[in-house]
Formats: sequence, C-alpha cells, structure tokens
Amino acid sequence: MKALTWQSRGKITCETVPDPKIEHGRDVIIKVTACAICGSDLHLMGGFMPTMECGDILGHETMGEVIEVGKDNHKLKVGDRIVVPFTICCGECRQCKWGNWSCCERTNPNGKMQAETYGYPLAGLFGFSHITGGYAGGQAEYLRVPYADVGPIVVPEGLTDEQVLFLSDIFPTAYQAAEHCDIGPEDTVAIWGCGPVGVLAVKCCYLLGAKRVIAIDSVPERLALAREAGAETIDLSDQNVQDTLMEMTHGLGPDSVIEAVGMESHGADTTLQKVSSAIMEHTVSLERPFALNQAILACRPGGNVSMPGVFAGPVGPVALGVLMNKGLTLKTGQTHMVRYMKPLMERIRKGEIDPSFIISHRSTNLEEGPALYQAFRDKTDNCTKVVFKPHG
Repeated sequence: MKALTWQSRGKITCETVPDPKIEHGRDVIIKVTACAICGSDLHLMGGFMPTMECGDILGHETMGEVIEVGKDNHKLKVGDRIVVPFTICCGECRQCKWGNWSCCERTNPNGKMQAETYGYPLAGLFGFSHITGGYAGGQAEYLRVPYADVGPIVVPEGLTDEQVLFLSDIFPTAYQAAEHCDIGPEDTVAIWGCGPVGVLAVKCCYLLGAKRVIAIDSVPERLALAREAGAETIDLSDQNVQDTLMEMTHGLGPDSVIEAVGMESHGADTTLQKVSSAIMEHTVSLERPFALNQAILACRPGGNVSMPGVFAGPVGPVALGVLMNKGLTLKTGQTHMVRYMKPLMERIRKGEIDPSFIISHRSTNLEEGPALYQAFRDKTDNCTKVVFKPHG
C-alpha cells in the first residue's frame, strides 16, 4: 500500500509499504476512506518530537471501512464505517475506568521508555513517535487499529466522511479545551492560534455558552476562518496583544484563555518575552512558550488557562510567577477522546456544528502528500486543513 512516511527532519515522502495485518484478536483492519494532516504532524516533520525513525508512517486523524476483524473483537464487523481516535485505549486499566482515556496504562508498548521522561506510561498514539508506542499511522491506504473494541465509533448513515473525520482528534481536542475554561454565560474567552484546533475551539466556546470569543493569530486566512466561526480577532503582526485585549474588554481582560499553538510559537510583546525570545531563537533544544506566556499575562486574575497546544519536553522560560500570583488555574493534557466522540457526533447529526468548514485542500492521491505538508507548514496557497481520500 501507499503511505506517507517520515524520513528525516523536514522530509516527508510517499512510499510503498507492506499492508497491515491482524496482530491481536481485538484488532481490525480498515480501508482508509479519509485522513488528514494535523498541526501535530508538523511538529514531527520539523524534528521537534524525539524518537522518530526513518520510514515511520504518519497520521492520527483517520477513518475508514472495516475490512477485517480479529477473532476477539465482538464490537465491530466487516463493512462498518468507523472514526478512529488518535489515542489507543485498553478500556480495562484504572485510568480508562476513571475516564482518563489518554492516560491509559497498557497500550504503549514502549511505556518503559516513556516513563523515563514522564514518570509513567501514557496511552499509545497513532502515527507519532516511538516514545508513544511507534504505532503506524493512518495517512495510508490501510490501517491496523489495535484495541478496536474500545475507542473507534461507528458512523451512522447520513453523515459524510468530512463531517465526522475530525472526531478523530481536533474536534474533541477543541471541545475539551473549551470545557477546561468552565465557561459561564457572561464569559469572554481569548484563543491563541487560529489553526484548525483554535478555530474549532471558537465554535466550541459558543456551544458551551460563551458570550464573546477573541482569537489571536497573524495569518490572514486563519484570522478570516476565526471570524467566520464567530470570533473577534487580533492580528499579532501589527497589534500589541495585551494592550488590544485590554481595550476590547475595557480593562477587565478575558475570563479564560486557550493556548492552541504549542511548542513552535513565535513573537513577544513584553520585555520578559523579548529577552526569552532572544534566548530561544538560539536554543533549538527548548520548546517555545511565547503564546503560552502571552495567554498567562492576558488572563484576568482568578481565571482559567487551557492548554491544548502540544509540548513534548523542556520548555523555555514560562511565566509561572504570573500564573501563581494571579491565582490562575492551568488545565491541559492529551484529549480523553472516548469521553467526547459520541456526544460530539450527536451534535453534528443534529446540525449544531459541521467541522468540515475548516477544510481548504483535498486530495485523492497520497503522492501529493509531501507538497501538501509543505503548503500546510508554510501557510501558502491559503492552506488551513488538508484531507486525503486515498481510494478516491
């Protein structure tokens, strides 16, 4: 089969690789009908995630048709159309039973390696690095889905692939980020990053009752998408974010902030951020918390900081003193996918939201993948979200 693979920092190629096979009785094999490039994939492409190996198959936003079922899987059958969450969960460990699905204790075969960094093993992830299990990803024609009797959900008739594909990651991620804000009916939420997660977070904040959402970015197409989703916007390339937020909120500030950028953020407003920026630009081993620091500074005292943006390891100077002295609550973590997928699919079915509005580029040819990765990374050709349909 064809698949998109990581070769080295900055190099993604389409290769012919062996078809996946059933390896465990709870597995299924799917024929991939739709998959997407996520912002997290760009961190892999950029070489920011450790333990990637040449030839690793990428992709963790995937859905498809079940074509083979393991002998112990009694939930799914051949012909089922399923969305596959990016986290792999056993359903049996204490974390799964507590509902902390992304903290599953059993599905990462390299859990010992991960525990050396994080203290404990966490859930295995599709198409990510070997520290998260080394599982083959879904930017491919076929995918093996382990523990397929736990996470994947069957799609009902009447919903298109594009409507439900993002239940695999970014829609639940955006929803969890908004939920972490404990939104009240009079609340203002500010969101850093108008990529797919940030724009869907705008929608989710309104679904949860926010009165006002302000989105911050510097890319015109992304700011336009955020406005389409209902947000007011700040262009950080020509506005001082803190000053503008204070003006827009009459000095009160946002009640909650969402940092949807992660480890590769750029920019600085304050003296502290400018000093940190100068250090960070020459220290590639540290991840960049510029957006996080802006968000911490902007949040009103006693508010919430929600951080869906991905970080992997050591981070440059973070404004922890500001966080502590303002009495802010920080909430973060990989998304507990199983908690959200079915309720959010019901919202799609009822017509409350259609996440497909973020798609800018579509392809039926995985060989176009490397070029589309570059367009998504470089934000060229108005590229905001790429979806592949490998079988046409």
